[in-house]
Amino acid sequence: MKIKHGLMVRFDSYLHTADYLGFNSYPPAYLSQEARGRNILNGVNFASAASGYYENTPQLYRALTLTRQLEYYKDWQSKVVNLVGRAKANDIFSGGIHLVSAGSSDFIQNYYINPLLNRAYTPDQFSDILMRSYSTLIQNLYNLGARRIGVTSLPPTGCLPAAITLFGAGSNQCVARLNHDAISFNNKLNNTSQNLKANLPGLKLVVFDIYNPLLDMIVKPTDSGFFESRRACCGTGTIETSYLCNARSVGTCSNATQYVFWDGFHPSEAANEKLAQNLLEQGFDLIS
Repeated sequence: MKIKHGLMVRFDSYLHTADYLGFNSYPPAYLSQEARGRNILNGVNFASAASGYYENTPQLYRALTLTRQLEYYKDWQSKVVNLVGRAKANDIFSGGIHLVSAGSSDFIQNYYINPLLNRAYTPDQFSDILMRSYSTLIQNLYNLGARRIGVTSLPPTGCLPAAITLFGAGSNQCVARLNHDAISFNNKLNNTSQNLKANLPGLKLVVFDIYNPLLDMIVKPTDSGFFESRRACCGTGTIETSYLCNARSVGTCSNATQYVFWDGFHPSEAANEKLAQNLLEQGFDLIS
């Protein structure tokens, strides 16, 4: 299904989801030169790598907090109103698809390595804090006119190459306690989302399950056409991410399509495409 007229606003990093929800192109980063003039009427991207629901997480990595992203979202809304008028703008806001993905960095790049957090809170208590932030974000977007929102679950965090390297105690196996925390978080995400839908009239809120389809690819890579699921394509394939990963990084594979992971934290483009195919049925409510 393709949407001829539609808006996509991203607070996430799973690019191919857009393809299978009916969009032919990705929205430009809001702070880029491409997000100018009437270009912004087709959607924009506020996502920031290493951001999270916990306010301190992005600050550790000089990323944009969700609070700052929301401020940019309000700024974008003002520009849309100036371009098309309030009535048309309201239609754009309510009809546009908003995609949100966060949480992995909060655990992997903050909680598990930060004694100030992991000594103060159990994983269960920390996920409760993240849920409050998530709930506030959804309510803020709703109050600003958003009515179609998709949010991704946590992946099997214990199976990310970087997580195995950092927390696997020398094993090549997925770290069970991390996956347990991810499952607990995802259950809370689903319950919180159901409560939000029950209390916010007209809200279409879909939780995209990426945990199970990604776990299937990791456990049985050849069934999905992959060769490698423990090592990532980039560099040593064990921990590198972000600016440490590019085509010139020493050791980077020559055929990323055979790898489930591009870097220590993120699926490859080929894996993301397969994930997105799996998410189409889950996201039908957003485009219907």
